[in-house]
Amino acid sequence: MNVTVVAGNPKPASRTLDAATRVAEAVGGQAPHSVIDVITLGSGLLGWGDAEVSAAVKTVAGSDLVVFASPTFKATYSGVLKLFLDQFATGDGLKGVVAVPLMLGAGPGHALAPDLLLKPVLVELGATTPAPGLYLIDSTFTEDTRIADYARRWAPVLKAARV
Repeated sequence: MNVTVVAGNPKPASRTLDAATRVAEAVGGQAPHSVIDVITLGSGLLGWGDAEVSAAVKTVAGSDLVVFASPTFKATYSGVLKLFLDQFATGDGLKGVVAVPLMLGAGPGHALAPDLLLKPVLVELGATTPAPGLYLIDSTFTEDTRIADYARRWAPVLKAARV
């Protein structure tokens, strides 16, 4: 299974990237094949046709499973992730991709954000999202069992949903 991580945090090498990589490993059973730290794509995200951004889009679109991760900003996903998602065609840009919406935050107040805000845009782009999104507390995800619990419950569903 070809697994990719997409981390949309304004800081490179963020906790968001770490959490997404851990989720991808737990669900996929191995390290992800590709990791895209969106902020490193720089100003190419602001237009169309940038070679590095196009390559990242192609990598994501060709993946079986993608963990799309963002910190919670103003109760929603980051603008950096939005800029990247805007590069995909509506309706079929993520056709054939099984997606896991993942968001991190400081407290439980936005626990529904992955399902209410990130999941709909992934579906609009054509992704299959058969499992609920995952919300992690950014200060405790390395110590609690939320990622392992999620993988134990949902990995079989995510793997079975591959087209």
